[in-house]
Amino acid sequence: VQLQASGGGLVQAGASLRLSCAVSGRTHVSYVMGWFRQVPGKEREFVAAINWRGNTHYTDSAKGRFTISRDDTTTMVYLQMNSLKPEDTAVYYCAQDRSSVIRTANTGWRYWGQGTQVTVSS
Repeated sequence: VQLQASGGGLVQAGASLRLSCAVSGRTHVSYVMGWFRQVPGKEREFVAAINWRGNTHYTDSAKGRFTISRDDTTTMVYLQMNSLKPEDTAVYYCAQDRSSVIRTANTGWRYWGQGTQVTVSS
């Protein structure tokens, strides 16, 4: 299985971006898909996740601004990010978990994408 993240870029505060994650290979739609982000010198942190039923979970800083979605017919996962802030600047990674239960730990996920840079200027 391979995950390919895209859609990052340089935007001003208040702008929007939509990240995409293309999932290829022998995968199964029952696995939870998630987005994480990381800045240099810090641990990779959970941003959002979605299960096969469409249930979602967000980190507090993303609630109300970010929306995660998935299209299992095209095996794509999206992260719509609105009202971006400078503190959202990071490399964003998509990931596929080993189970169908949403969790926020940054360890144990089965597959990771290569990351896409998001930079928000003030």
